[in-house]
Amino acid sequence: MTNYFHGFFSRGNKMARALGVGGIFFKAKDPKALLRWYQTWLGLSADSTDYVCFAPAAMPEYSMTVFSPFKQDTDYFAPSSQSFMFNLVVDDLEEVLRQVDIGGGKRVGEIQKESYGSFGWFLDPEGNKVELWQPADGEPADGGPADGEPEQGV
Repeated sequence: MTNYFHGFFSRGNKMARALGVGGIFFKAKDPKALLRWYQTWLGLSADSTDYVCFAPAAMPEYSMTVFSPFKQDTDYFAPSSQSFMFNLVVDDLEEVLRQVDIGGGKRVGEIQKESYGSFGWFLDPEGNKVELWQPADGEPADGGPADGEPEQGV
């Protein structure tokens, strides 16, 4: 595969790419209470009882979002036993999903189109579920619907 991609991209073809983290989604025994706790104790926006949107402009200068896989046996997340799904903002959802197919990922469900963008899912080589989000043209890339609970993934 490496030789194929080297030739493919060296001929001037442009690779679709992940542009950033679009969200972190995880299970909780009482999601509303947990979010309320974060809103109260960490100062997260209280505009919704279902989710919080972080505007990139609100980030301090020179800050960043880090993407860093950890070894499966890490104790860095202890004592939690939760597993997570992350969301990546992409510039071309269909092309990224095609690239995932070529790379050996397994698609999960069908692309879903919402007023605020399109979504697709896949399992990476280790079986982690990843959600991809291509924001709608002309819409701010700041999260889900403004009037209620966000739609759930596959």
